[in-house]
Amino acid sequence: MPLDVAAIRQEFPIFERTTHGKRLVFLDSAASSQKPRAVIGAMMRVYTHSYANVHRGLYALAEEATELYEDARAKIARFINAPDPAEVVNVRNATEGINLVAYSWGETNIHAGDRIVLTEMEHHANLVPWQQLALRKGADLAYIPVTETGHLDLAALPPLLEDGRTKIVACSVMSNVLGTTPPVTQIAEMAHAAGALVMMDGAQAVPHRPMDVQALGADFMAFSGHKMCGPGVGILWGRGELLEAMPPFLYGGDMIRTVKRDYAKWNDVPYKFEAGTPPIAEVIGLGAAVDFLSAIGMDAIHTHEQDIVTYTLARLAELPWLHVLGPGPYERGGVVSFWVDGIHPHDIASVLDAEGVCVRAGHHCAQPLHERFGIAASARASFYIYNDKDDVDALVDALHQVVRILGR
Repeated sequence: MPLDVAAIRQEFPIFERTTHGKRLVFLDSAASSQKPRAVIGAMMRVYTHSYANVHRGLYALAEEATELYEDARAKIARFINAPDPAEVVNVRNATEGINLVAYSWGETNIHAGDRIVLTEMEHHANLVPWQQLALRKGADLAYIPVTETGHLDLAALPPLLEDGRTKIVACSVMSNVLGTTPPVTQIAEMAHAAGALVMMDGAQAVPHRPMDVQALGADFMAFSGHKMCGPGVGILWGRGELLEAMPPFLYGGDMIRTVKRDYAKWNDVPYKFEAGTPPIAEVIGLGAAVDFLSAIGMDAIHTHEQDIVTYTLARLAELPWLHVLGPGPYERGGVVSFWVDGIHPHDIASVLDAEGVCVRAGHHCAQPLHERFGIAASARASFYIYNDKDDVDALVDALHQVVRILGR
């Protein structure tokens, strides 16, 4: 069944407001999504009725908070089909999750002469941690190139795997610029056959389509709650045996089992990686976001976004002075980046804002990818469950206004 976007919008208080006297058309969910009442309410209930530190107090309020916190972890595990909730590590955001792997797993397992393979479409969060690890360890960094159509050139991967030096392949499940959804399962199969692990950046994919970390063949996956109707919190999932073998990333309270003057013993996974007081209300809020999205249905969300992107690409094709990055509608998620000859993307975004349309402008934390296409920046419209074709029409009308005001 098609999504009832009007009814869904009613669940988001922010759409009750206007911007510059116009209806709010929010097309920047790839950066951070809006929050429904269910999530806001869940967090308010924690703060007003159930807040206490978790895993420590023996009184009823602390036990209640701990139960809510661990229930949310279990919901998140089911949402991505993780075999065990203990494999779900709560972090601040996807960036921290990737850094955790790069430091904890990477410092132990990457050595001089090893190779780390990335793709040219990676967000800086799945590029810079590996770049810096390679510099620290004397390892080599290699990239799977992106074609003119926005696909990965997988023919470049086998030569990078043949000599056995590649220890990990880091790839996005969906590009935050191109919208491309690369064949990550195939990449994982190729990497595993060569003895390499796979770190998947799921920040753009997990909010928008059914996700099964086991079927994808991931060894690690990171994603952010704030992009999936939740608050500012992130998740790192990793295979249990890998997490067990990895040393802690941060040190302090709750991640320890025993501390003496001259040594310490670590807590069990996942608590070994959750030093200090965790983001309690935020994790519980993410559990509420998982419930909210699950009730709508991830298959329905994915179908809806494909319909919106198909319509968007058709409407943008009417504008001969506009250039779109990335592949066709059924090879991408709900992201469309574009540029206009002679007009800076920042100026495009400013005029669109005056028309009530919110888009992102810049390099979107993907400078090497923009350099690949010979541009410094782009404007990006990204869609979610509260967007419909009227929003696309508002975008196109506002783009006409851009040209009327700024010329080309």
